[in-house]
Amino acid sequence: MSMTTGRLITAALCAAVGIGATYVGVAGAGPLPPLGGLLSPAVGLWANAVDDLPAEATSSIPSLDGTVDVRYDSRSVPHIFATTDADAMRALGYVTARDRLFQLEIQSRAGEGTLTELVGDVALPADQETRRLGMPRSAERKWRDIGESTPSGKLLLAYADGVNAYRATLSPAQWPVEYKLLNRAPREWLPLHSIHVLNRMGYTLARGPGELELLEARALVGDAAANALMEENSPVQEPIQPMNRNAARVALSAIPAPGAPDSLAARMVASLRTNTNATTTGMSPLSWLKDIDPTVEQARAFASNNWAVAPSRSANGHAMLAGDPHLELTLPSIWYEVHIVVPGSFEIGGVSIPGLPGIPIGYSRAVAWSATNTGADVMDFWREKVDNDAAPTAYELDGVMTKFADTRTETYRDKLGRVIDVDTIYYTHRGPMQRQGREWLSMRWTVLESGKELQGYFAAFHATTASAFLDSMAQYYQAPAQNFITADTSGTIMIRSTGRYPVRADSGRGTDVRDGWLRRNDWIGDWPVARYPQGRNPAQGYLASANQQPIDPQQDALYLGPDPNFEIWRALQINRLLRADSTVTADEMRGFHTNPGSVRADLLVPALVSAAQARIAAGDNSASLKAATTLLASWNRQYTRDNTGARLFETAIAQTTALLYDEFIPAKSDVRSVTPSESRLLQLIADSANGWWDDRRTTNVREDRNVILAKALRAAYDTLVTEYGDPTKTPWTWGRVAPAKPNHLLRLAGFAAPEMPIDGGRGTLNPSVGSKRANFGASWRMVVEMDKEPRIRAVYPGGQSGNPASTRYLDRYAMWANGQLDSVRTPRTAKDLAASDTRAVLTLTR
Repeated sequence: MSMTTGRLITAALCAAVGIGATYVGVAGAGPLPPLGGLLSPAVGLWANAVDDLPAEATSSIPSLDGTVDVRYDSRSVPHIFATTDADAMRALGYVTARDRLFQLEIQSRAGEGTLTELVGDVALPADQETRRLGMPRSAERKWRDIGESTPSGKLLLAYADGVNAYRATLSPAQWPVEYKLLNRAPREWLPLHSIHVLNRMGYTLARGPGELELLEARALVGDAAANALMEENSPVQEPIQPMNRNAARVALSAIPAPGAPDSLAARMVASLRTNTNATTTGMSPLSWLKDIDPTVEQARAFASNNWAVAPSRSANGHAMLAGDPHLELTLPSIWYEVHIVVPGSFEIGGVSIPGLPGIPIGYSRAVAWSATNTGADVMDFWREKVDNDAAPTAYELDGVMTKFADTRTETYRDKLGRVIDVDTIYYTHRGPMQRQGREWLSMRWTVLESGKELQGYFAAFHATTASAFLDSMAQYYQAPAQNFITADTSGTIMIRSTGRYPVRADSGRGTDVRDGWLRRNDWIGDWPVARYPQGRNPAQGYLASANQQPIDPQQDALYLGPDPNFEIWRALQINRLLRADSTVTADEMRGFHTNPGSVRADLLVPALVSAAQARIAAGDNSASLKAATTLLASWNRQYTRDNTGARLFETAIAQTTALLYDEFIPAKSDVRSVTPSESRLLQLIADSANGWWDDRRTTNVREDRNVILAKALRAAYDTLVTEYGDPTKTPWTWGRVAPAKPNHLLRLAGFAAPEMPIDGGRGTLNPSVGSKRANFGASWRMVVEMDKEPRIRAVYPGGQSGNPASTRYLDRYAMWANGQLDSVRTPRTAKDLAASDTRAVLTLTR
């Protein structure tokens, strides 16, 4: 669930129970107490009236084919031993609901656009965006296409059976605390709800408003400068597909100075921004083309890592794989760890997403796999001509007015079932169409047209080689596009940027809003699997992805997305570490997860210090600048929890961005509408007199690089003194000023984790960054040694239980914060899990 949605629901919770940051329990009302591993008895009773994981239990799922034995180990991981695939999914649904029932519902409703029915009209903006993107309609069509009789349909039904079987065992006193606060009951789980969760995953990982950024940039600084900053390839290439080089390819070409505004682009932006009909449609200008959820933009900066090492470069002579998806840190976690054994069919383990049957990141006896987001551009927009601007019934195609493919009335209801709003969504042959200012825009998005992803996972779970795993995914998997990495017990390592990549007409790029009345502007196909960025057992002996541009354009000019969609820093760091170590151990792989080194700081800190020193030598006597220069120059550029320079550097870079891109602040506004990727700083720093350094807000002076960088450093220092005090008296220790703090998924402060100092920060391999808005970081870490019997170690922040009163709610948090991994158990049978390692037993019968 997104941060914006969380804020909305937090407000709804407060309204629903008539309190602010309070709870109402058996002892009355009061502030939610901090969770230091303990809650008061009153809150414990309110959160759950019974033991949330009894030592032994028996329950019934009427549709079971046979008895299922579930053993929870000492890490609270359920090991499911079933005799059929369907029973395994029934049990997975049951145990997931047992620990995460409210999370299941909130995530499915977020993808369905029905949050208002749970929390009230405060969630209306979130639901409107979901429905206007066409997500619930898409899910309904996907479930219709899958059907109940297909293998995927049967497994989705089985998962739903398990969820509902657990739900049926609960009395109101046993409902999760969130339901009690909202005075709501858990709803029945349907297979369709799993599709809503899958769509929501696509919303988070496969959505990018590149068209608007480029359009606005052109409207402000002209085509040449806008294209160079926003559309061109990354100036540093360390791609996912190996280049057979010993270093990254760097091309710091000069960026054109800001030019005259593009008048056509300016008129288009003005047309899109006009509030015409905003009242009748309920559509805020630019909400389609520009993310209204800030977590999406932040998540791009804190995405994910994965890498694999070949036997030739590992100390033990086996292939090894590591993965750590970087997402918003929530309690409960977005992941739920599980191990499933179906003799004669499959055995898999790893983490599932509550609401989805399967293991997106994990391992079997033969293969391990992980994933990172590709950042691909898979959402495009078209301007449409309609027959009636106020109430259209048709749109123009090649000179002919064409009836809409669908017209759908979206009705929003509150908790009592009362109608609170109504939308009309029109669908062209491309997808949903909505009013945007004076324009009608239609959209096409691969997420709405996918639907076989679960079938791909189910097929891949039976794979016995890395190649078979990736081929199974490539056959079915479309969105959100992911860089799947695999390793197997034979020593093979592979990676492939798997998904659906549309082929556009003309330039082939997806950075323009096209004219929809011409069919020639439609997508004309998809790139074949052979063109996907990929690698298999490369000569370099390792593979790595970290949300960088997947393929060097010198290898293949395949368009996957504009530069702002990608990040370079973590890819440079992991490649630097892997190149330097020809005998990698599993423990070194673990250490890489939280390595505090930063290529970003190594490249940018010297520029800041040099500029400041030059200004001081030129006569700048600012005490703040001198103090900042001394502090930053003494920093070793390591993001350790006890360092005192990282906070100054981060703030100085933010100030630099604000000063540098003043040209992207529209007239009559004080908010920057466009921000290029941070890698562009490397190009501009190499060009000290570039026109971008001149601040247009100052008169009778032309700033250069040194002036701006020194000004940014001085402003950063003064800002931090105000916020944290004099650093000579109270050092700006990283662990104090930038701790991790997973939030409760509804932003209930008393159910959040305590602040925890960590090693790592933006641009490092552990880019965990806490802020007042949200917290992002490694949501799961895993290292797998592919011996004859794979050895797995893993951790995630939080715990298996979603019950804030449970000892299993935060029991993994400290281990995660300290960069440690726990040993994962993989018993072949229930009897193989030692009694001393068995926390609970659950028997599921018909």
